[in-house]
Amino acid sequence: MLRRVINPILLLPLALSFNSVNLLSSETKNYIDNILEEKSNITFVDYQEIEKIILNNQELKSLQNLVASASFNLTSQIAQRYPSLDFQANGLPKYIAGKNYSSDSPTLKTSQFSANPSLNIKWDLIDPLRGSEIKIAKENYKIAKNNYEIKKKDLIQEARMRYHKYQKSYQDIKNKKFTLDLSITSLDNAQTKLESGIGTKFEVLEAEAQLSRDKQSLNEKKIEHEIDKISLKEILNMKGDFESNKGQNLIGFWNHKLSKNINEGLDKNLSLKNLILQKSIKKSQANSFLAQNKPNIYISNTLSSTFSKGESLTTDIDSAKSGSNYTNTISLNFAWSIFDGGQNKNAYKSKIADAEAEKFAYENLKNVLTTRISKSYLNLKLNEEKIISSLKEIESSKESVRLSRLRYDVGISTLKDVLIRQSELSNAKSKNINAIYNYNLNLDELERLTFIDISKNCLGINNTKIKDTDSICNIKI
Repeated sequence: MLRRVINPILLLPLALSFNSVNLLSSETKNYIDNILEEKSNITFVDYQEIEKIILNNQELKSLQNLVASASFNLTSQIAQRYPSLDFQANGLPKYIAGKNYSSDSPTLKTSQFSANPSLNIKWDLIDPLRGSEIKIAKENYKIAKNNYEIKKKDLIQEARMRYHKYQKSYQDIKNKKFTLDLSITSLDNAQTKLESGIGTKFEVLEAEAQLSRDKQSLNEKKIEHEIDKISLKEILNMKGDFESNKGQNLIGFWNHKLSKNINEGLDKNLSLKNLILQKSIKKSQANSFLAQNKPNIYISNTLSSTFSKGESLTTDIDSAKSGSNYTNTISLNFAWSIFDGGQNKNAYKSKIADAEAEKFAYENLKNVLTTRISKSYLNLKLNEEKIISSLKEIESSKESVRLSRLRYDVGISTLKDVLIRQSELSNAKSKNINAIYNYNLNLDELERLTFIDISKNCLGINNTKIKDTDSICNIKI
């Protein structure tokens, strides 16, 4: 009875406000839908194909060129083991003309063409720097390859994360559409009751407000879905549009203990291997400074020759006269920088200190990786529980909505109670969507950190099937 004494005129501005909001919401929805329906050059993207598609990423291609550069540099350093051959020619040809005048002797003339080619072969028998330089080049090549693999795996994980987010936003749209349908039904019921004289205008306005909020929320989820789509296209380097499986499912199961995850992750981590290589490079650089004070022994062979036509320093020049000669010199050479004021020794100590710093960086990264693996593993277990509990919550909320609607229909409950139960059901579905999304992210992260493959079969500690009805194993993938 108390609800019927409210003056409808007082609610008129609120009703007009809701009607204008609904009108704007409808126009916005049509505009958004038109934008989202624009498609061209459609291709299909699947979760399993992401690893192949990611090879087209521009950043990855850049690192691929750095690997090639390191490979060429290694080949260049290895070439120091082989002899070098140099050809030189002073004047090819060279013409000399002139006179030599003296008061007490005849004037001498010169008019001559000549060429002086030489060929030099050098072979370093003992080069103290060569070994260190080759070793450094080899380790830089390994680092370049590791960096490529690290970036590739990081991009694959990032692309999969965006793929999961794209699927999640689609499920969010479905959830909001489901909620919107419930709100439409609630509004119809409220209007029907008002027309039959057993409802109130306030309940209609309340239902309209909820419907307006649900429409706005749906449009927001549509925009988020389109943004997620653009983000996924960017990392996959795709120019046209694409389609994919929008159903959200578990991508697999994780059957490994935490201790195994940590041991495998630390043993196979490429960043840790790079730190070991960096430490080795620093030591090789230190040794190369000491090597500069060691003797260098090499063999050289020089073949030089001279060809001439004409004469030099004669009274009468015979332009047809020609001549030639050659010399061949073979020698064993020795060079030794004995003292440099301690420059190389101090540079050696500097690089050794750098190498020691890499050891601490290695230990720090081990701690970071151990923490990341542990957090990801524990979050995976947490999200397993959330998936199961949210499924139960969805079933309970569905029944609550059904019962609250029946109570409202017979007049022993209010529309507010129905709307609250609707919101609870929507939130339960949202919890389940987020739990599956986070679970899949944890699986991808564990695979990235531990280098262990995700399993398609769910097994217990003893590698046996789990029959517990409340287990994640009973959820289809």
